[in-house]
Amino acid sequence: MIDFSSEIKVFSCLVLFQASIFNGSSQGIRGLVTSEEGSPLAYATVFARNLNDGIPTNQDGRFEWKLPPGNYDIIFQHLGYQSKLQTVEIKDSWVELNVRLEMQTFALQEVEVKGDQEDPALTVMRKAIAKAKFHRLQVQEYSMMVYIKGTGELTNAPFFLKKKLKEEGVGLNEAYTSESVSKIHFKQPDEITETVISIRSTGENNQTSPAPYIGASFYDDQINGVVSPLSRAAFVYYRFRLAGNFFDNGVLVNKIRVIPRSKGEKVFDGYIYIVEDLWAIHSLNLKTSLMGFDIGVTQQYAPVEENIWMPLTHTYTFGGTFFGFAGEYQYLASTRDYQITLNPDLLVDTKILDEKVEEIPEHLPEVTKSADPIEQLEAADQMSRKDFRKMVNAYEKESLKEREQAEVLSERTYTVDSMARKRDLVYWDSIRPVQLTAKEIQGYRRDDSLAVVEAARESDVDSVAQKAKRKFQPLDFLTGGDYNFGKGRSAGFHSNWTNLSFNTVEGFKIGFSGYYRAEKNTKMADSVTNHLRSWNFRPAFRYGFASKKPYGMLHIRRSVTKGRPGHTWGIEGGKFIYQYNGEDPINEQVNALYSLFFRQNYMKLYEKTFTRLYLAHRITDAFTYRVNIRFEDRVNLENNSDYSFYNKPERMYGSNRPVNQEAGNEAFANNEAVLLSGSIEWRPGLKYRIRNGRKFPLMETAPLVKFNYNKNFSGAGKFDHLEVGVEHALNFGVSGKLDVNVQTGTFLNSSQVYFMDFKHFGGNRTIFSNMGAASNFRFLDYYQYSTAGPYFSSILHYQFRKFLFTQLPMLRFSGIRENLFFNYLKTENAPHYWELGYSLDNLYRIFRVEIGAGFENGNYKRGGIRFGIATFIQVNVGE
Repeated sequence: MIDFSSEIKVFSCLVLFQASIFNGSSQGIRGLVTSEEGSPLAYATVFARNLNDGIPTNQDGRFEWKLPPGNYDIIFQHLGYQSKLQTVEIKDSWVELNVRLEMQTFALQEVEVKGDQEDPALTVMRKAIAKAKFHRLQVQEYSMMVYIKGTGELTNAPFFLKKKLKEEGVGLNEAYTSESVSKIHFKQPDEITETVISIRSTGENNQTSPAPYIGASFYDDQINGVVSPLSRAAFVYYRFRLAGNFFDNGVLVNKIRVIPRSKGEKVFDGYIYIVEDLWAIHSLNLKTSLMGFDIGVTQQYAPVEENIWMPLTHTYTFGGTFFGFAGEYQYLASTRDYQITLNPDLLVDTKILDEKVEEIPEHLPEVTKSADPIEQLEAADQMSRKDFRKMVNAYEKESLKEREQAEVLSERTYTVDSMARKRDLVYWDSIRPVQLTAKEIQGYRRDDSLAVVEAARESDVDSVAQKAKRKFQPLDFLTGGDYNFGKGRSAGFHSNWTNLSFNTVEGFKIGFSGYYRAEKNTKMADSVTNHLRSWNFRPAFRYGFASKKPYGMLHIRRSVTKGRPGHTWGIEGGKFIYQYNGEDPINEQVNALYSLFFRQNYMKLYEKTFTRLYLAHRITDAFTYRVNIRFEDRVNLENNSDYSFYNKPERMYGSNRPVNQEAGNEAFANNEAVLLSGSIEWRPGLKYRIRNGRKFPLMETAPLVKFNYNKNFSGAGKFDHLEVGVEHALNFGVSGKLDVNVQTGTFLNSSQVYFMDFKHFGGNRTIFSNMGAASNFRFLDYYQYSTAGPYFSSILHYQFRKFLFTQLPMLRFSGIRENLFFNYLKTENAPHYWELGYSLDNLYRIFRVEIGAGFENGNYKRGGIRFGIATFIQVNVGE
């Protein structure tokens, strides 16, 4: 391999980059790369060896590369084919190069393993895995230019929507393309700065970013949640077979078949090519699946420095169906102009020995934890793979300790040049490293014409909007409406259709709430942090037609945030109706459904006249405390309506008083209370990511520890209630995920506790399951086990990658997950209650079906089926 000085490389790259931008250059190479049979080779690499730079061919195998005059060694490469070298001289015109590549000839066609012999691929992969982290760390930082092109096609759609899609300008089997050119700078351990120089895209998707696609390294243990063939745990998930080896430009390359031990999601299937002795990636062609969508990854590497192989061409393909829609999408990323700074600590050339098949010389120095890992690597010209990996791990651990922000896992800076969306077609033709296909050109012409029509429509709409501000519409109070008065002031109605419902206390009821907001947003001196101050006023009203009683309240809130830290204080008060369990275990609409259609009134309500003052202070993302004091006058209510569509005499509505094992009549007496509450939420060891200078917490990296204290000062109802809880999701690689929710607590100094102050648990008597995997019990009665004594509850939910039905690859590829849940509850006055269940998750990528049963002291209590939303879907409900 030829070694060039850094000065020559920098000069050559600058000349190449300038020549590609200015339109005065009209010479270079262009042509077609095909197989021996004449089939075009899509995304073959055209690499200029004396520039250490290259471009890919397009989907039709064509390429066009503008180059300054000079002599070039051009290498043509494609996976599965022999590389071809051609020397060309470029003067003042285009040089036509039509190249045919021959199929790769392997030195080893098939390996026959006999007796106790092992496949040679195992030694190759053991050494490659041992050196994976070394290859990831040896480049301290680098910069490069990246061109990325995404082309998608909608290949099918439900028949009843095809006409509508056509009216909207969306055609089947037509190309929709987006392009971008960015400069990427990477710095260890995971800091990426991206400057988007130009963007050209169809529709509204103008935020195309190559960073998520090219930032993932196959030297890591996982790539977007999929186990890498070079992972430390690779042998647990894969079998490897040597498919052959060949010489490519002076280096011996091993072609390794990657075979998942269990096919499906989160594992790859295909081939990885490893450079002998260097044990670096030469190229790869792998596929996997996610949620039933097929994903293909192809990368072709080249030596951009001596013994430093980096990917030049990335190809990602996505395809699948979703509720009658079918489509294909392909990303092509071409990386150029690498500028590399090597890690001075890792300029070592240690030979890796596989102790399983190679003899370890006795004269090798002993590896110890106490000595400096880099000194030990430098002192040893050869080392066992285990010792080598141990030393690199020790070096990485020491490096992370020295970082100022060790809790930051990744940092991303993304900026867009002011001219990025204004580049004309001449510019794109000059900068684009890969020719557009005829289909892509046709798609751009279609979208450009549609854009003219759409711009005219938007102009008309904007002109009308400027003449008149939004006015009140009669249905706004139901569907929601916002009215902006300028200078941070706004008002409106929330979406109040969910406040239309039925319960046996109020009968049919209506309700609505609105808001008035005044806020001021100030940029801090660092130009990243926002200082947001706001006042919020929220009135609410409800009326029951059977009870003939109106209720209302007003909530006033003041919020101040400076970046992530902030505090909120407020006051609310009025007269309103609440569920005994303040966490609202049953939804109003679900209760109305069960009441009207099945004559089952699970919701239990009481009336409260109250005033509440509160303070919440988020000191950091890992630590928040809350304090509030409440003055309450609580009144128990009776049923006022017996209405239902279900009129069979054998079923009657139950009382509005909850059935409970330990609450006597005195627990439901009308009462007054003065309550003080405090809580602490702590996430020890929380990690962060940084995006454009702003710090964002990664909540899944730390458990949530909760401390709660409640005290009633008034009369006979005095008590102290203490509680501690832990919530966490534990990921076991790709094998599974365990969600845990544990609580324990007790009441002290309690002579009388009223029922609304009892500890209530998340029960469920309907067929609808809650959103969270470990948020509540599945079959527990809403109030039967509520307590004013000591208690312990735990909710455990484990998701398998492969369990029963998912033993079948067809189901694993569809994205279906299997889960087991085990929930347990014990109070002082109740029997041991536990639930055991099984569920199929991600059905049709949206739904979840659970089946299970609840038991008291081992005796069957109740069971059934529950339907819910897939656990991977996170829904945040707020104002």
